[in-house]
Parts: sequence; structure tokens; C-alpha cells
Amino acid sequence: MTSLALSVLLALASAVCYAAGAILQEHVAATTPRLASAPLRRGSWWAAVTLNGAGAALHVIALAYGPLSVVQPLGALTIVFALPMAAVFVRRPVGASGWRGALLATVGLAGLLSLTGSSRAQALTERQGLWLIVVTVAGIVVLAGAARLLRAPGIRSVLLATAAGAAFGVSSVFTKNVAVEWTWDAWQDALPGLVMIGLLASSGVLLSQASYRGAGLASPLATATVVNPVVATAVGLAALGEHFRHGTPGTLLALLAALVASTGLVMLTVHNVEAEAAATAGAGAEEKAGTGTGVGAGPGAGAGDEAATAVGPAARAEAAATAVEGPDAPGHDGHGAVVGGGGGGGGGGPEVPEGPGGPGRHEGHQGHEGHQGPGGLDGPPAPGRSLRRPRPIPHQPTAGDDPGPRLPDCGEAVLQHHV
Repeated sequence: MTSLALSVLLALASAVCYAAGAILQEHVAATTPRLASAPLRRGSWWAAVTLNGAGAALHVIALAYGPLSVVQPLGALTIVFALPMAAVFVRRPVGASGWRGALLATVGLAGLLSLTGSSRAQALTERQGLWLIVVTVAGIVVLAGAARLLRAPGIRSVLLATAAGAAFGVSSVFTKNVAVEWTWDAWQDALPGLVMIGLLASSGVLLSQASYRGAGLASPLATATVVNPVVATAVGLAALGEHFRHGTPGTLLALLAALVASTGLVMLTVHNVEAEAAATAGAGAEEKAGTGTGVGAGPGAGAGDEAATAVGPAARAEAAATAVEGPDAPGHDGHGAVVGGGGGGGGGGPEVPEGPGGPGRHEGHQGHEGHQGPGGLDGPPAPGRSLRRPRPIPHQPTAGDDPGPRLPDCGEAVLQHHV
């Protein structure tokens, strides 16, 4: 088996491990309480961590045996493999756009693989590594500064995602460099490369996180997914002696295959984000429908509350006065219902909705005569008679009270006579 074939198999195995780990992580996130330590008690979470670690190790070994222009684009197959695996293991439906994206990505990557020529594993020289660091840092600073100056969320997100993809791609370049030059006798020589890998990977994580703010997930994720292999492949072709077959025509065909693969990856990314958003919205709608209740519809709703809701301000005033006076006050039937006043009484007042305490129409209670609410039959109250005879709440004076004029307490308020 040639080194190119071995690197392809390792890259495919790495993509499968990453896809399986992502599916397990999503399953744990959806079925675990929102506590920081909750996933640690799940065996599936540890299995996802193990799969991600295995995927990273396989990717590094693949970079040691194969060219960047092959291994790094094949890493994007993680999204393609995750589609059927999610449909089989977690029963996630896959639409037509998802399958079209997977087909385009697979065809484009296969064409890119068929045009890649075999080359000897080569590492960056010290001068090349220095220039690569300078150019990468300068590009990231320019993109991040432009994103900071712009106010449009969409453009800002794309710029930050481009910077994140470049950081990830160049970190893969240094990973290949370390893998090619690694020797156990002189492991300290690899420390500068390991430091750069850590710095670039951390910067990529922070930049990608910032790119999601205010612009959603689809656009920045698709941008970073495409920019990462493009940058790594460009460095491999320019500095590591990698090439495509058939000269210039082969290079043009490889660019066309890369464009097809990038289109498929963007379609897959957008499809996955839309599917996740639809599932989240459906779950939220079901939860809202299961917990929503109407006003006054619960079993604890009293007749006074229903009357206040159905009749209007007069009934609400009567219900508030009844709550202050207590069940023994005049005009109260002792069972939570208001008799007479603005909400009905006698025999001909307006009806209120039926509640748990019985029919809303209170018949047979003649404790208060005279005034009916708006639309009643008995006309206005007789002059000189109060609508209610309240029972004032005794005021308990204290040493600091001012003996001067004061406003009446809520229990001392009375409804004024009709003139």
C-alpha cells in the first residue's frame, strides 16, 4: 500500500470518528440536564471524547503520510458522514437538500483526490515557517480589525469566520510539519511548532465563537468549513512541493472540483443548521402548548375573579372591596361570590361565566337592592344611599405617626353617591 492510499484511509477513518463523536455529543446535550458536571456522569459523553481523540490522532498520522492537499479536504467529510449516521442512529430526517449537498461534496472531493499527484513527505524550512507565521498573524489581525470596524453583522461574521478558518488551516500545516520532523531523540526541536499549533488552534476557536454573535450559525460555519482546507491546500502547493496531475489543465480541474465540494459543504452546513432550528422550534411550541392556560380557567378561579374578568371595571372594584371587607360584609354571600353591586344581584343582572363554584348567575340572593351594573333593569340607586357599607380596617397608630391630615386606608374607601 502506498503512502498516499494509507493517508486517505486514515483521513476517512478520522472523519468517521469525528462524525460519530459529534452525534454522541449532540445526543448527550439533548438528553442531559443543563448542569456543568452532568455530562461527566454519562458513559456516552466519555465515548464521544474518546472518538474525538481517536479522530485527532488519525488525522495527525494521515498528515504524516500524505499531502495536505488530500488529507485536509478529506477532513470535511465529517459533515457528509454525519448525515446518514444521524439518520440511522438518532432517526433524524434528511431532506432532499441534505442529500444533494452530500452528493456534491463527495463528487468534488473524489475529483480532487483523483487529480492529486504523489509526492514525498516534506516539511517547512525555518525561513518558510517564519514567513508563514508572519503572513498568518497579519491576515488574522487585518480581518479581525475590519470586522471590528464594520457594523453589518453578516459581513462581520464572514470576516471573523474567514480568520478562524485560516487559523485552523495553518495549524494543520504546522501539525504536518511536526509529524514529519518528529524524532524521539530530539523531541525538543518540535516545541516551537507545538506552541504555534496551540496558539493558532486557540485563536481559531475564539474567532469562530465571535463569528456566531449576531449572525446565526449557518454562514460562519460554512465559511470556516471551506476556508480551512483551502488555506491548508494552498500552503501545501506553494511551500511543501505538492502538485496536481496533468499540469495546468489538471490544476484547473482540481479548482473546479474544489468549487463543487465547497458548494456541497455549504449546502450541508445550512441544511444541518436549519434542521436543528426546526427541531428546537417544534420542541418549544409543544412545551408552550402543554403549559399554556387561559385567564380564570384554572380550578382555583373564584366566582368573584370570573365576574371581574367578564363584566368590567365595576365588577373588579366590587371584587376588590369584597376581598378587603371579608366574607361577613354586606353584599357578600359567604362563598366567594359578590351579591349586588356592579356585577349583578337580585334576579336580573348580567350573567358571568360558569366557574367551579357553580353558575355565574347568582339567583336567590337579595342582600342588596337598587343599583344594577350597566345594562341592568332596576335603574340608578336611590339618592342618599351608598352602594356599599364598608367595614373599615382599624388603624393602629404608632409613636411616629403624624396627627395631621392623612389619606384614607384602602378599607375606608367608599364609592361616591350618584348625583
